[in-house]
Order: sequence, then structure tokens, then C-alpha cells
Amino acid sequence: MRPRTEALVGLGAMALLGVLAAVVADSHRPATPADIDPSTFVAGPGGARGLLEATQRLGIEVRRFRERPIRLQYLGDRPRQLLVILDPSMPISAPELDAFVAFNRSADLLIAGPRAERLMRCFGYRVKRSRFDSVRVSGASATSPRVDAILIPTNERVYTDSSRLADAAPLTCRVPAYRTTTTLLTSPRGPVALRLERQDNDHAVILAADAGLFENSQLRFTDAGTFALGLIAGHYDRVIFEEYHHGFGAAGSLAGATFDWSRHSPWGWAVWQLAVVGLLALLLGAVRFGPAGPGISRRRRSQLEHVRALATALTAARGHDEAIAAIVRGLRRRLAPAALRGRGDWRAWLARLNDRAASPSERVAVAKLTSFTHAGQPSSSVLHAANAVEDLWQNLHH
Repeated sequence: MRPRTEALVGLGAMALLGVLAAVVADSHRPATPADIDPSTFVAGPGGARGLLEATQRLGIEVRRFRERPIRLQYLGDRPRQLLVILDPSMPISAPELDAFVAFNRSADLLIAGPRAERLMRCFGYRVKRSRFDSVRVSGASATSPRVDAILIPTNERVYTDSSRLADAAPLTCRVPAYRTTTTLLTSPRGPVALRLERQDNDHAVILAADAGLFENSQLRFTDAGTFALGLIAGHYDRVIFEEYHHGFGAAGSLAGATFDWSRHSPWGWAVWQLAVVGLLALLLGAVRFGPAGPGISRRRRSQLEHVRALATALTAARGHDEAIAAIVRGLRRRLAPAALRGRGDWRAWLARLNDRAASPSERVAVAKLTSFTHAGQPSSSVLHAANAVEDLWQNLHH
């Protein structure tokens, strides 16, 4: 078997194995991951797209915020708006905590999930997770949502975040005083959702220990939908969903998203394996064994070859007599002195050339060429005239 054929067979076998591995791996994965982040871009059971669409159906303006929190200061143009932060998958840095707290001076906040606990601490509460099974909220109804966390007051007046102490100064959040504290949702273990009315301004903070209350599956099959929409309907004109900390920042690119998909998908791994195999096959096929083969030698065309090509072109245009005349004039330009080129009738010049022929072969060549100069020549005479010019040229230079 030839080396190139062996490489193609190996490449095909690797492609088949890669596709088979991707199919087998994909068949063992659930259709939708259960632990997916509650983002409004996700329509699966663990996403929060249902909350966004339901809010739109209520006639409320909805916006996805995909920039850094420092840009929130440019959204304070509505008196009744709500910023929703659902269990961010990326950690919130200390400067970003400060930006969220500052935005609460011009808008309400809804903070949910244990991964937002650092932001909740700026408002005096933390999340306590259950070590065992979840419990139902607000009674024993079959449609009551289940939660696995509650809210615990920190009883701190000042919260210090020193997570970036190595490269920045620690952030200090002063817990605001509240005019009223309303329990929105409770469980046998403690409060699950609270509404905190600030005393220093007219805005509020809504805290939810479990972000599952806002997921698509809970909104569809439990009373969590009524609870979530009850927090929004009739209270706000615009709802902003924070998506930057779910990895949907506006600074992303298609190439980056494709690369990230290829690292987490079995199909992506199959593509990478095929690329590596193809690169190896290309490198192996590019190795040269033995000396380099000789190059193709190309010689320049002579002037007579150009004359014959011109004759062929004129023959195709059916200018037979003109073609023969051009051939004879070209011969005169090469043989006559520079002072006499292009002067007089070429037929008379051809007659004088016959008189000056020094050898019988030259006279035969001139006579042959003269026979093709008569009017009404067929198309084959053009090629014959070109050959006669070549014979005459060779006889004159030998």
C-alpha cells in the first residue's frame, strides 16, 4: 500500500473513532444540565428566560445588562426600575460590589442565590445553606416551591471585603438603616425572601436565599411564578437583568465562544482530534526522501516561432493575403538596412532579392516564397509562406 493511501486510511479511521466517541459521550449527557446558571439567555429548566419573557408579557420594559457594573451609573434615568442579580456564576469583585451598592441609590435591587452572599452582606444579611434535603416554603401545598437556604442577619453595621487585599485596598460597605423589613417568603427553617425599605432614600432591596425560585422549572410547575411576578408587576417600569457575571459580557467574541464550546463539548474534542491527525498526516506527507527532482527546462521562443504564430492567427482571421504580406514585410525588416526599412513595395523588394540570390538553394527558397504572394491564396498558404521565410532565413545565414 502506498504511503499516501495509508495516511488516508489512518485519517478515516481516526475520524470514525472520534465521531463514535462524541456520540457515545453525548448520549450519556442529560438533555439540559440541572446545575446550569440562572441566566435569561438560557431556556432550559435551570435558566431564567421564562421570568424575562413573562415580564415582557406584562408590558414592562426589559433589558439585559452585559457590561461591567461601573456602567450602571448611566442607567439611572428611570424612577421605577429594578436590577435583578440571580446567583452570579462569576465572583463579584470588591469594586463591583461598590458599583452595585451605589446603584441602589437610584434603583431597587433584587439579589438572589448563595453566590451573591458577599453583596448581601453589604445589606446586613448572609445565606445559610441546608446540609440535608430542601424544604417547602409557605405551607405544605403540593405546588409550593422547595428551597435549600435561608437568610440570616449578620448584625453588622460595617462589612469589610478584603478579597483583593493583595492588589487593592479593602472595600468597606456601611449597612444602611431600614425603615421597614418585610418577610416575603418563609420556610420552617427561617426567612427565604425579604424586602428591605431603606431609610435614607425611597428605594428597596429584595433578598432571596435561593435563586431556584426564579428558574424556569420552578416558575412553570410551582407557585414560584406567582411569587416572582408579584415582586415586579405594578411596581416597576423597567427590569434590568445582570448578565455580565454569567459570562455573557459584551466583550466576548465568536472565536472565543467557539473555542470555549470546543473545550467542553465531545463534538469539539472530536474536531480537535481530527485537526491534530490531519496536521500529523500533512507533516508526514511533506517529508522528502532522496534528492530533489530536476526542474523543467524552458527555452525562449525564437523570432521565427513568433512569425509562425502570427501567421496562424492571421489565418484564423481569414486574412490570408494580408498575412503573407505581413510575413514578407517582416523578413524585409530583418534583412534590409535600417535606412531602407519600410520603404517601397515589398513585391519589388522580393524580386530584387531573387536577383541577388547567391546560391541555388536561396533562389529556390525565394521562388517558393514568391509563389505564395499571388492574390487569392488558400488558408494553408499562410503556413507554407511562414515555413518558406524560415527556410530562406536559414539559407541566408549559412
